[in-house]
Amino acid sequence: MTSLSRRSLLAGAIALGSQPVLAGDKIQLVMFDRVGCPWCAKWDEEVGGVYHKTWEGERAPLRRLSMHPPYPKDLSFITKIIYSPTFVLVRGRQEIGRIVGYPGEAHFYVQLSQLLEKAGV
Repeated sequence: MTSLSRRSLLAGAIALGSQPVLAGDKIQLVMFDRVGCPWCAKWDEEVGGVYHKTWEGERAPLRRLSMHPPYPKDLSFITKIIYSPTFVLVRGRQEIGRIVGYPGEAHFYVQLSQLLEKAGV
C-alpha cells in the first residue's frame, strides 16, 4: 500500500470517526469450549446458528476452539481459560476482553457490544 493510499484510508476512517482496521488487526471472537459443556450447548441453541448473520458476528467473526491448550500459534498469547465457554475478543495479537460463561442470549449480546465498543468498533 502506498503512503498516499494509506493516508487516504486513515483520513476516511477519521472522517467516519473510527480507527482503520488493518489486515494484522483483524477482530475475531474466539469461543473456548469443551466436550459435554451444557452452557456451550445452550449458546449453540440460542445464538450459534445465527451469530454469523448478526451485526456483531459480521464485525467479530466467531472462531471456536477447545479450551484445552495448546492453542494455535496466532492465539498463543491467550492464557488462563478456566471455564467453558469463555469468549475472548481479540484484535490481531491483542486481547480486548472476555465474557466468561454464558449469561443467556440478551446478556451475551450486551456484554459483547461493550467489548466491541471498547475495541472501537
